[in-house]
Amino acid sequence: MLDRRAVLFCGAATAALAVADVAFADPAAAPAASPEAARLDKLFDAFMDEAIDQTPEFATSLGIDKGDRAYQKAMVSDRSLAEVEFLKRMNTDQLARLKTIRRDALTGMDTVNYDVVLYGLQQQEDDNRRFQYGGGGIGAPYILSQLTGAYQQAPDFLDSQHRIETKDDADAYLARLSALGTVFDQELEVARHDVALGVVPPDFVLSRALDQMTKLRAVAADKSSMVDSVARRAKEKKIDGDYATVAARLVAQRVYPALDRQIDFLKSLQPKAVHDAGVWRLPDGDAYYAASLEAATTTTMKPAEIHQLGLDVVQDHTARIDALMKANGLTQGSVGERLRAMYDDPKFRYENTDAAKEKLIADLNVKVQRVRAALPQYFGALPKADLIIKRVPKYIEAGAPGGYYNGASLDGTRPGTYYINLRDTAEVPSWTLPTLTYHEGIPGHHLQISIAQESPLPLIRKVSGFTAYVEGWALYAEQLAGEMGMYEGDPWGQIGQLHDSMFRGVRLVVDSGMHAMKWSREQAVKYYVDTLGDQEASAVTEIERYCVWPGQACSYMVGKLTHLRLRDKARAALGARFDIHKFHDTVLLSGALPLAVLENVVDDYIARAKAAA
Repeated sequence: MLDRRAVLFCGAATAALAVADVAFADPAAAPAASPEAARLDKLFDAFMDEAIDQTPEFATSLGIDKGDRAYQKAMVSDRSLAEVEFLKRMNTDQLARLKTIRRDALTGMDTVNYDVVLYGLQQQEDDNRRFQYGGGGIGAPYILSQLTGAYQQAPDFLDSQHRIETKDDADAYLARLSALGTVFDQELEVARHDVALGVVPPDFVLSRALDQMTKLRAVAADKSSMVDSVARRAKEKKIDGDYATVAARLVAQRVYPALDRQIDFLKSLQPKAVHDAGVWRLPDGDAYYAASLEAATTTTMKPAEIHQLGLDVVQDHTARIDALMKANGLTQGSVGERLRAMYDDPKFRYENTDAAKEKLIADLNVKVQRVRAALPQYFGALPKADLIIKRVPKYIEAGAPGGYYNGASLDGTRPGTYYINLRDTAEVPSWTLPTLTYHEGIPGHHLQISIAQESPLPLIRKVSGFTAYVEGWALYAEQLAGEMGMYEGDPWGQIGQLHDSMFRGVRLVVDSGMHAMKWSREQAVKYYVDTLGDQEASAVTEIERYCVWPGQACSYMVGKLTHLRLRDKARAALGARFDIHKFHDTVLLSGALPLAVLENVVDDYIARAKAAA
């Protein structure tokens, strides 16, 4: 139900920002608010209220669907074409209201917050005006795909985020389930609008989405996970009512017929779909990709620069992996071929059974506990929210990425969740698992996102999600885990870390290759497999992801290299006065930022550290 844009349409999120220099204050020592800063905070609160008013699922994700917002627990977001236009007008209005604030009357973090939100709103405004497809903004041109659409998100949202403690909660679940059919039809309306503009997903995207929809639809209504979720949890809480029967009827009479209409629509598109992978073929496609890149990386890097950076990273990492392999007796064949041999080696593989997959998750929890114990040596601020590890739901695992993270609720009652895709354990040999866990969990996404949520930042900043910062941090965390000793005595894990880092270099090459240089899907898959040695099934899932989220995959390496460069800059400037705890706290307590603002934050940290000496 809640897609990645629905949470963040208020403007302070994934937009690219052209940010002015600011005087940054220590986030742990903010001065008393000035009258203009108080006005700004009040406006931010209003923006968030407006955003949450339009996205009830956002209230649930944040854990605030109670009290004055309890009514929203029984609601779902409007996804109609009229709502798309309403959100555009709301963005325009918020931008105008924010410009009434006197920036020159702000200082420190208030100035940072103002600039972040202002340029976020402005970027969203520019993209809304230029591009009339994808539901507003940029970065996800297809309403229905293997990664977009309520069919793909709603069942897990209902099960993992819609809490059931009381009868009202269970009844609210049924209300949301009943409304899901309307949501499907609203998405269909927007998709039809986009098709009329010439926006048709590639044929392989249609096939993947149809496969997932068909699997969801093939389950008898009374056996649906959406029915089981409410029936099981209501029973556990001893809530009276025949929730299984009512939910099954809703799925059969409301949800499945609307899903059938989406399935029929996508099938009708197949004869007119082309095989070209890139968005260059869409209306104003070259500009759409450039804007998507800018939003993802928060830089003005051009596709050619992105492509060359990727080639450079691959060359560097190939040499480093080669040296490690030779030191551990792997000498024959290209690096890609030797990585392939490591994938195929039975000693690195869990059995492809449910029992073995449970053991795999248990082993990952051991790694989480080990790295958690080492955190105080590198961080001052630590998260309070807990972390759990779960499998990607089976019905979407065919098209889902290898791993992803969902944040904890603001009140801490729902932990952060690291999802791992276990459709085939051959795709996740043991030497790849530590790095994935450090990326999605600790010290990666869970650490960074939880610290931001638990900080004194305004809510609009706590939920901001600048992809280059967020994913760049998680990729930086993979390398940091090595510096923390997590790969000691584990050369295969070290190779896994370098493999996964090189993987993000490959992303730069293939994303820009498909969307700017007209590479085919098959050309991208071949480069991916030859370079990384991954199974073709994994490569196909990734390549098809980049096709429907243009630019997003480029954020990781651009962000990581920026985090590393700024750390080196601080260490060189401060010498013996450099404190890794304070550096990390400065970066994390500031919340997600565009990379230009992150540089200003670090520069101010350096200046304050020098002045204090």
